[in-house]
Amino acid sequence: MIQGGSDMHDVHQSYNMLLVVLSYVVAVLGSFTALQLAVAIPVARTASQRWGAVLAAGAAVGIGAIWAMHFIAMLACDTGMEVAYDMPLTVLSALLAFAACSLGLVVAGTGVFSWPKLVSGGIYMGLGVAGMHYLGMSAMLMPATLDYNGGLVVASVAIAVVASIAALWLAFNLRGPLQMVGSALVMGVAVCGMHYTGMAAVDFLPDASRLPAGFEQGMRGDYLGMTIFAVVAVLLVATLSVNFIRQQRRADVSI
Repeated sequence: MIQGGSDMHDVHQSYNMLLVVLSYVVAVLGSFTALQLAVAIPVARTASQRWGAVLAAGAAVGIGAIWAMHFIAMLACDTGMEVAYDMPLTVLSALLAFAACSLGLVVAGTGVFSWPKLVSGGIYMGLGVAGMHYLGMSAMLMPATLDYNGGLVVASVAIAVVASIAALWLAFNLRGPLQMVGSALVMGVAVCGMHYTGMAAVDFLPDASRLPAGFEQGMRGDYLGMTIFAVVAVLLVATLSVNFIRQQRRADVSI
């Protein structure tokens, strides 16, 4: 277990190492899938092709890499208290990540590449990713209040923005498979770094009188993290397989 420090009034966080590893694996797999799909954005011939590539890559990185990593890592965190997750807020956090990443791809990947567009797209994407994280935190239903360290919150947002700018640059400037694998490994580290910085920013203050409404209806379960990993991993691998088959067909036609 990894122990998180806090003062005498706070709950000590520990982490399930299996879920921590799975959270990184899904972040890397989602990032690699997004890099593969983003190749089609600048070379799209029609608006429908471009939007299809943007939404596919946005879903891969926003939901597959970032949101899935975040939620699995949240489930990896053990505060010693039973926790459930508000379904509407959890779904909304996933949609926010998807929308923010798609917007970043649109801004950075439309027209001629430029650094101002890259930075703007990275800011939109980074703020959306940070918003997803803290919205996801607010979805936690538990007998405790959450107290945030402002400095670490700012640091987590800064990491999200810088990581998003780097991810967008990689998406539109790398083409080799080995380069993409290396980039996905780095992006996985960046995504996890943002999440765990955000987790370090929060102290859980137990309050037995504060059991939020909807706790009994919230999502929870001993195997929820591994289930989410399995479902997302299968979808990402299937997406990669379909994309590979399409690329092979295009290559055959062009010969």
